[in-house]
Amino acid sequence: MTRPTCIHIHLDRLVHNFHIARQLHGGRVLAVVKANAYGHGDVACAQALAPFADGFAVASVQEALRLREAGIGNRIVLLEGIFDAAEMEVVASQGLIPVIHDFWQIDALQRLPEGAAIPAWLKLDTGMHRLGFMPEMALRAYDALERCGKLSGLTLMTHFANADLATTGALDEPLRRFHQIQQGFPPLETSLCNSGALLGHPQAHGDWARPGLMLYGVDPAEPSIPARAALQPVMRFVSEISAVRTIAPGEAVGYGSRFRATRPTRVGVVPCGYADGYPRGASDGTPVGVGDGIAPLIGCVSMDMITVDLTDLPAAQLGTPVELWGERVAVSTVASRAGTVAYELLCQARRAQILIHPPLHS
Repeated sequence: MTRPTCIHIHLDRLVHNFHIARQLHGGRVLAVVKANAYGHGDVACAQALAPFADGFAVASVQEALRLREAGIGNRIVLLEGIFDAAEMEVVASQGLIPVIHDFWQIDALQRLPEGAAIPAWLKLDTGMHRLGFMPEMALRAYDALERCGKLSGLTLMTHFANADLATTGALDEPLRRFHQIQQGFPPLETSLCNSGALLGHPQAHGDWARPGLMLYGVDPAEPSIPARAALQPVMRFVSEISAVRTIAPGEAVGYGSRFRATRPTRVGVVPCGYADGYPRGASDGTPVGVGDGIAPLIGCVSMDMITVDLTDLPAAQLGTPVELWGERVAVSTVASRAGTVAYELLCQARRAQILIHPPLHS
């Protein structure tokens, strides 16, 4: 007997979602597999997508090296660039593509050995104000890159603060800024679209798309907005009912006695909690798939357990299958009820046993 809480990763659905991204964009597509592929397993996901993707995007050299060590030979873009000047030599030796967002990185590039030359992406800040060159510094950065003599190719990129909004005009100002800066450059390839822009803002398409969350079957828009593509959830977080009891009206459930029954209530216990990545902040009423029905969460999420109201599901009993999120309960819905975003939940689903289902083409 083992604890029944586990995570199923369906790589065939990952491939399906990638092809949707390709169809929407029409150009070349980098699959974003940073943060352990948003909690789905970076190596397994990269291996599944390697025959189809034009490359991968990660956050750091360490993440890129994991892919290289696993035999992934596709181009790899470092979305946060390098964090130390010494990493530039690793970038060159491993055939990686750094994002350049600060002048010290250009200095590190210039110190590469004579004859070395690598491709890079130049990041422009069009309003996100995290990384990238402000408009007034963009041409100066480009000139410095040209003078260093260590480039074999350059792509212009930016990142949108509001691409997840389905509102018409949400990207008008950053696009205006990007195109204004672009006028001062020679013709270069561009990368603008993340998942939100791919799904909701076709005017922002460039040469390279870099979808992330949508590859894993989640629309980054608010849960109240209908899903904008036929995405399939790659992760299913499942368990089963491990105990059932009935409490009287007025009795409470869980730490802090947050939930108090107003009727005779059948309480189901599910062995899954915040140590497994289920959000502690999930509110009463958060939907939980139980058998063929939906039961509301009741009481505070514990480290290893949650409790659900089975009163309206008389067929539910010990051993009845439970879905925390996946096909019937959207992870974005759970995230919304917990006051967070789907990205966080996917990345935090960690302690449960992970079962990888291979893609159909393997």
